[in-house]
Amino acid sequence: MNPSASSRIANLVPALGWLKGYQRGWFRGDLVAGITLAAYLMPAGIGDASLAGLPPAAGLYACLFSGFVFWLFTSSKQTTVTVTSAISLLVGSTLGPIAGGDPAHYAAMAATTAVMVAALALLACLFRAGAVVNFISESVLIGFKCGVALYLASSQLPKLCGVKGGHGDFWEKSATFIRHAGETNPASLAMGAVALAVLFLGKYLLPRVPWALVVVIAGLLIGGNIDLAGRGVKMLGEVPQGLPPIGVHVMERADLNNLLPLAMACFLLGAVETAAIGRMFARKHEYRLDSNQEFLALAGANLAAGLGQGFPTSGGMSQSLVNETSGAKTPLSGFISSVLILLVILFLSSLLRYLPQPVLAAIVLAAVAGLFNFAALKSMWRFSRSEFAVAIAALLGVLGSGLLMGVLIGVVLSIVLLLRRAMQPHTTELGRVPGTDYFADRIRHAKNERIPGVFIFRCDGGIFYFNTEHVSDRFFELLGDREDEVRLAVFFMGTVPLVDMAGVEFLTELHESLHKRGIELRLAETRSTVREILRRGGFEKHYGPVEQDQTVATVLRKASIAY
Repeated sequence: MNPSASSRIANLVPALGWLKGYQRGWFRGDLVAGITLAAYLMPAGIGDASLAGLPPAAGLYACLFSGFVFWLFTSSKQTTVTVTSAISLLVGSTLGPIAGGDPAHYAAMAATTAVMVAALALLACLFRAGAVVNFISESVLIGFKCGVALYLASSQLPKLCGVKGGHGDFWEKSATFIRHAGETNPASLAMGAVALAVLFLGKYLLPRVPWALVVVIAGLLIGGNIDLAGRGVKMLGEVPQGLPPIGVHVMERADLNNLLPLAMACFLLGAVETAAIGRMFARKHEYRLDSNQEFLALAGANLAAGLGQGFPTSGGMSQSLVNETSGAKTPLSGFISSVLILLVILFLSSLLRYLPQPVLAAIVLAAVAGLFNFAALKSMWRFSRSEFAVAIAALLGVLGSGLLMGVLIGVVLSIVLLLRRAMQPHTTELGRVPGTDYFADRIRHAKNERIPGVFIFRCDGGIFYFNTEHVSDRFFELLGDREDEVRLAVFFMGTVPLVDMAGVEFLTELHESLHKRGIELRLAETRSTVREILRRGGFEKHYGPVEQDQTVATVLRKASIAY
């Protein structure tokens, strides 16, 4: 294989690169994380399969097959692929009315949806749509993480206390938990509280010990030797055994048309959630996340899940947190987890029925405890009220409408703020810094000197169709503040990276308007890209050649103006 082909394959499959440099010291963390993750993924997969209206085996197959592929392609070191409650609920609520009451057809449609999600993710990767994910700003991530911490806590507290859990958003789940808090099972609460105490104290006293794995093993031992179910403690229950037939289901075109909106919704939900999780870990552990690569990883994971008779998967927040806090150093933990799930499905599924649900809830609660960053919210409040508002919007969106809507609300607000800044770029009048040829902001620094008869204007941003009116208003507003007779107006263009056709028309009209007043307009420090756009737009027919290397001082000297 030639070097260029080898390089392309390595770019498509990041695991081929980091496996070559894999360090022996990483394996302990990946192994412990993989074991702990497997113990958490199996019950989560079974539970989410019921939300999707599918048999428990479908959730295990989805986690198993997608996990065997995702680790090869992901650029995130901690993100775990899994079935999620949000996608499971979406699948369950959509397929029910169109499956015609046929369980086999229902399962086939769920698996086909996963294959369609894979196709959409592959298209997104090929068109390099990952840049869209960059609109998930730091403020959105902070609010998202805080909201996720509260949301997951509301879903795990009922399991910890052995009471009835609710459905819906954070508020509905919290209300249900409060109503049933008096029904708390003492044995469940005791097991969950002890597990939490071990996890928190162990992390503080002996941080190198894999406490989550210790808690899982202890829970299995206790559950296998003590009749906890007789004391009202909910156990994991029976886990199905054996593998399904591998293959694609043949679907009629009408079925595919019905499934397309569901597949698009699942892809959007999975893409945004996976990207948000990956960005969060990448920032925390200081490495680069390739959003397009995550689309490819999602494509492979969902294709495998569909072929293995599962249903759509994506990055899971609670699962990824369990993976990270258990010590995962690389995506190898995901592969180890899948191997263990395979072994359990084939040979050891009967053992997991002894795992108490409060123990699993304690592991998740310990993992999400560090997500709620009150200090970051306080810091953001002091730094920028608008950024704080974006974070709170993302937080409340997660609590009220789920993870996807929380991210989307925050992203939309970020885009609105970005557009507002672009619509109203900072503008100012420039003055000469005393004793120099340098011209700087005169509004903020009144000591900078005005040149008699000269008005120097600066715009700090591109000039586009949506902000030309604002720039024009500010230009003439500042010009009108001058008490002397202005004969020369200099538009400093060094901070204007780009103009569109409306920007060319604005500068042309500005030149003509000033000419009628007897004021000459000159441009200073115009960038080469902007000069080319002005030339193509016909500006030079009215203005003359837009010269390069024209500083403000050069323009004044050419106009024979002393300063």
